[in-house]
Amino acid sequence: MSFFFSNAGVFVPLIVLLCIGLIRPLRNFIFQLLFGVVYVPEHCIGLMIKKFTVGGARLPEGRIIASNGEAGYQSRTLAPGLHYGLWPWQFEIKLQELITVPNGQICLISAKDGKELPTGQLLARYEDCNMFQDADKFMQTGCKGKQTKFLTAGRYRINTLLFDFELVESTKVGAGKVGIVTVKDGAPLTDGAIAGILIDGHNKFQDPDAFLKNNGQRGLQSDVILSGEYYLNPWFVSVSEDDMTEVPIGNVGVIVSFFGKEGVDVSGDSFTQGNLVKKGEKGVCVDALEPGKYALNTKILKVEIVPTTNIVLNWANARTESHQLDADLCTITVRSKDGFKFNLDVSQIIHIPMKQAPMVIARFGNMKNLVSQVLEPTIGNYFRNSAQGSDVIAFLNDRVTRQDESKKAISAVLSMYNVNAVDTLINDITPPEDLMKTLTDRKLAQEINITYEQKIIAEKTRQELEKNTNLANIQGQIVTAEQGVIIANKNADAAIKTAEGEKQSIQLRADAKSYQTAKEAEGQANATKALALAEADKIKAIGDAEAGKIEAIGKATSEAYDGQVKAIGQNNLAKMKIIETIATNKLELTPKVLVAGGDSGNGVISSMLGMKLLEDLERGLLDGNKTIAS
Repeated sequence: MSFFFSNAGVFVPLIVLLCIGLIRPLRNFIFQLLFGVVYVPEHCIGLMIKKFTVGGARLPEGRIIASNGEAGYQSRTLAPGLHYGLWPWQFEIKLQELITVPNGQICLISAKDGKELPTGQLLARYEDCNMFQDADKFMQTGCKGKQTKFLTAGRYRINTLLFDFELVESTKVGAGKVGIVTVKDGAPLTDGAIAGILIDGHNKFQDPDAFLKNNGQRGLQSDVILSGEYYLNPWFVSVSEDDMTEVPIGNVGVIVSFFGKEGVDVSGDSFTQGNLVKKGEKGVCVDALEPGKYALNTKILKVEIVPTTNIVLNWANARTESHQLDADLCTITVRSKDGFKFNLDVSQIIHIPMKQAPMVIARFGNMKNLVSQVLEPTIGNYFRNSAQGSDVIAFLNDRVTRQDESKKAISAVLSMYNVNAVDTLINDITPPEDLMKTLTDRKLAQEINITYEQKIIAEKTRQELEKNTNLANIQGQIVTAEQGVIIANKNADAAIKTAEGEKQSIQLRADAKSYQTAKEAEGQANATKALALAEADKIKAIGDAEAGKIEAIGKATSEAYDGQVKAIGQNNLAKMKIIETIATNKLELTPKVLVAGGDSGNGVISSMLGMKLLEDLERGLLDGNKTIAS
């Protein structure tokens, strides 16, 4: 001290300069050197290194941090402020900035010293040590190595001689994502398990010690974390993002779980092709997921999407639906009864009810297997068998009938597999090219024949039209002619009626005259009989002479009469000749000379006159080629 006061003129200015902070390291050194005083600013802590101890206490074997006065790195740190008795020849003081953890980050802590980790542990469990700020307490209970506990946003006095630290970003799970968690420490998984059992109370794996204290298991976890930001120790867990499971509208999701306790079958006695279990048990869940998004751990389960709307499956080479269930289906090739191969494009429409979807998955595993194991062989074999019972032409002609029959048959088969067959459609039939050409030629011939028939009908129609047109044009003339015919017929009928009337009148008068003449002749007969006998020879001679003439005339007349009889009939000819003779010869029906009987003296004369009259009458008839029978 005497040295200091004797040289006060030199040290005082220097001390002033040091006090105003112009040379901080030098200031601290001088203060510690002269007074054993160390000043620790507010934003720092003092790390102590003890160079020696009185009595030579040594650190235990394997320790690097002294917590009981031993020489070496000290667990105790100096808080902000003044500290006395820390002479530089015994203590080395290092100022360490406070550890600042910003928002959105965490600080991982690794201890360089402490107890040994128990066998099988990867991380040291946290023991109360004021968030690693009480190094002395940590050295009493804490274990060396990476720590489960981490520091969140804030400022901490951490002894970096004992602890290493590392700042890392918080864990973020994006929107529409799910975090699949794998724990790196904990109890081992039980035999046969693929994921750790569900543990409560660890705040989504942000409290590792709570997870481990409750016997959490290392490895893949059944629990997941949702979209958001989490403070997760990356030495404890790793997180991988996966998309949320979406069940589209018009579908259901059947859960097939590979994790959980062994389930008890709840499908009932009627379903014998698989087991259905309750939610959370291992197997096919009896309750299907309705349309929506679900945060599911796809590492321990899968969701089979089953359409509940109508599903169209095409057996065609160039046609596939968007669901791709028919991507491996192709056109069906069949053989007919008459030995021809031909192709069929077929569409099958099916429907799976929501409550039947788990049964379908329990039976087949997925929709692809349903198509390949049931639908493809069922429909293909049905149409192959159906085609073998018919020839190609009959199959083509009976397409509608065969379509209806196939719907009934396939529906009966699919109902046994919890699938509803809505409809079966035969889209296209492709017969052999040679047969198709024959059918085409036949059809063309038929169409040509129909064309010719139509042309004939058209020609007949055209002729009929022209005929009707011409008839229409001369309709007036036809009407006039028809009326003329009717009038002529009427006139002819009138003339015939008149002639018949005249005929009857003449006949009656002739009959009357004949009767009168006969009576008169009968009266004269006796008177003229003698005269007639006397004249008989004369008449006979005259008759013989005239016989040849009469015979020739009669023969000619007879032939002419025969021709006329054939032409107009005997009765009509007779009527006409009578009328013609009367008209031509201007005969009087009433006699001009009446010969009547009387005395014997006039009887001969009367007879002669009568004979003369008869002769004149006959001559007149012969001259006119007429014969009148009296």
